[in-house]
Amino acid sequence: MTIFQGAIRRLRILAISALILPAGSVVAQELNIYNWGEYINPAVLKKFEEETKIKVNLSTYSSNEEMLAKIQGGATGYDIVFPSVHMQDIMAKLELLEKTDINTYEGFRNIDPTFLRAKSDPNGEYCLPYAFGTVGILYNRKVLGKDITGWKDLIETVKAKNLKFTLLDDMREVLGVGLMLNGHKVNSTDPAELQQAADTVIAMKPYVAAFTYDSRPMVQSGDVAAAHFFVGAMVDVFGNPKDLGYVIPEEGATMYQEDMCVLKTAPNKENAIKFMQFYTKPEIAALNVSQQTNGTANVPGRQLTPDNIKNSKEINPTDDTMKRLQIFEDIGAGLRQVDRAWTKVKTAQ
Repeated sequence: MTIFQGAIRRLRILAISALILPAGSVVAQELNIYNWGEYINPAVLKKFEEETKIKVNLSTYSSNEEMLAKIQGGATGYDIVFPSVHMQDIMAKLELLEKTDINTYEGFRNIDPTFLRAKSDPNGEYCLPYAFGTVGILYNRKVLGKDITGWKDLIETVKAKNLKFTLLDDMREVLGVGLMLNGHKVNSTDPAELQQAADTVIAMKPYVAAFTYDSRPMVQSGDVAAAHFFVGAMVDVFGNPKDLGYVIPEEGATMYQEDMCVLKTAPNKENAIKFMQFYTKPEIAALNVSQQTNGTANVPGRQLTPDNIKNSKEINPTDDTMKRLQIFEDIGAGLRQVDRAWTKVKTAQ
């Protein structure tokens, strides 16, 4: 081979490498987020892409259990997930989460420490508190003819007027209502208490139009009088305050909190941690909340939200209301007792 031929060959190799490397670099600059449906403002993802040049791919799920089943079933490629606190503890036991040391990042000082609720991560070494809210009642006051104060008030009103409401298709949330109405804790695994809760919910069934997550349009249209739903429905209330309302029941309610976690199998761990750091910025947390109408653990971020959100006692409950809220915990083997009670509810005629 002549010197000239050798040079040509090296140039060809360089040309081929130049074609291959950009493709590889694009793959390296991706982030795959797996979140609850409609639980993140697309503007947040767009801003992250603009600032970092990292392409974000979003996939969604409808429940903690769906997400866990997919991850345990061998699904690969996801970088960040958003489990509820009790699911984070379950995933920690299963060694599915990566330690990120996000608590050592300067922006972590913006996080209210009371939101470090995961028993498996009391210092925030793994996950970042993302969003929180309540599960209460979205209602149509035009249909009901009044504002309501809670579950007993709703049930009495729909009975008197022969109306319907919906419940979430969620085992723990629905049985949680039954437990609270009987003065019990939502994490109870006592068979007698769960049976009492199931009986309470079964007694509601003649007035329950459906167990569903798709109830907001039904309340808006007046097809049902009310719906067991998340505080994110405040976006509808803000859009039609004359007819719609949301109440945290006086009997008590559940509080949800989702945290942002990196999977141990994440192919883009560095990019995932960059996103966590990005989300500690007050203006980013506020941007998300402005579209989601959830609460945020980012203290300075709360002050940057629109006034209707910042001043909403439904989105940012008072201290007295917070005392009436309960959050689900990992109940281990006790989940079988809950599942039995739920089966009774769903199969009762």
